[in-house]
Amino acid sequence: MIEKVIHSIIEPNRREILNLLRNGELSSSEIALHFQISAPAISQHLKVLESSGLVVVRREGTKRFYRIRREGFKELKQYLDSFWEDSLMRLKEAAEAEERRKNE
Repeated sequence: MIEKVIHSIIEPNRREILNLLRNGELSSSEIALHFQISAPAISQHLKVLESSGLVVVRREGTKRFYRIRREGFKELKQYLDSFWEDSLMRLKEAAEAEERRKNE
C-alpha cells in the first residue's frame, strides 16, 4: 500500500489537494476552484487519492465531499520515521563517543 501512497503524493496537484483538505472537508467543485486545470482532471486526481486511502468521499445528492483520511498516511509516516529514528540513534552514539573521548 505504501507504493500507492507514494505514487499518489508524487504529483504536485494531488499534494495541493491534500493541503487544501487539511483544513476540513471540501466539495469537488470547491477544490477545483483552486486550480487552472479542468474539473474532470481534478476528479481523476481525487480518485487516485481515494484509491490510495488518503481521502474519503461523502456523497450528498449529486455532490461529493472529500476529506483527509489520516490513517492513510500511517504506513508512510512509519516508514519515514524509521529513517529519523536511525539518524537520531547514530547522532546519539556519535555524541556519546565524543563525550567518552573527552573524558579519557
